[in-house]
Amino acid sequence: MAILVCGGAGYIGSHVNKFLNRKGYETVVFDNLVYGHREAVKWGTFVKGDLSSEEDIESVFQQHEIDAVFHFAAYAYVGESVEQPEKYYYNNVANTLNLLKVMRKYGCAKIIFSSTCATYGEPEAVPITEEQRQDPINPYGASKLMVERIFRDYARAYGLRFAALRYFNAAGADPEGEIGESHRPETHLIPLALDAAAGRRKDFKVFGTDYETPDGSCVRDYIHVMDLAKAHYLALEYLKRQGKSGFFNLGNERGTSVIEVIQAVKNVTGKEFAVAYEDRRSGDPAILVGGCGKAKRVLGWEPVYPEIEQIVAHAWNWSQNAQF
Repeated sequence: MAILVCGGAGYIGSHVNKFLNRKGYETVVFDNLVYGHREAVKWGTFVKGDLSSEEDIESVFQQHEIDAVFHFAAYAYVGESVEQPEKYYYNNVANTLNLLKVMRKYGCAKIIFSSTCATYGEPEAVPITEEQRQDPINPYGASKLMVERIFRDYARAYGLRFAALRYFNAAGADPEGEIGESHRPETHLIPLALDAAAGRRKDFKVFGTDYETPDGSCVRDYIHVMDLAKAHYLALEYLKRQGKSGFFNLGNERGTSVIEVIQAVKNVTGKEFAVAYEDRRSGDPAILVGGCGKAKRVLGWEPVYPEIEQIVAHAWNWSQNAQF
């Protein structure tokens, strides 16, 4: 039996693929390479295909006996989702329906889904727990919430068993340096700061210094990508034990401000770089920190790399030797 990793050539998917293979699983990575990197698929079997094509998906199920699916394939640029919502609803929602249709046809009933804290929108309280109201403020978050609701309905009607994992800020890289984070364009905070430290950009921009936080900059919950990978593996094991379908936050339950990240980058790299202070961006909450007690209690998950300097150090190591 094989595990299908949709979007497994992307940042988080490639790290999960490595983790699964290290645990002895046979994986089939399915990716259209629009944003993914073929070089990141160093484990398992690679199949180039697109979730918009039922034929592409069905071909994988015909050639491999698929026991469970990990679903990372999505567009994830928040700003772009506001400008092009149709693109996001077709890719993130309609294409997921294609995947679920083929899964049902071939009797595959287990799926672990890459969701996001963006489904919550503006937090009612911090830390954010799974019980809080979900009211996304952009089409990206809305598309992920729609898929969560589809899973709930499919579970009731068709017996689908799922774990939807709501990430906070994924960061870092494989500690062994084999794979890492490489987006084009890059929008994530830590890689942008590392680019400034390496001289690949002239400065690092801080958007807003007047928030109600200790140093005035936004506070976010950064979670190491290999800790995310571990959580996905544990979610699969949980579903295999007939665990109840559900939704799980994944974060470190601690906040790090933008200015604290800048200092961590300077400490790790030993390099100074220019910092430009800009006005706030609309839609940026002051603090987003997850409450992750459910994942710890139900899945038996604990982060291995909780410290921001660990996360930055692994990302810096990768960026110095990046192969893609």
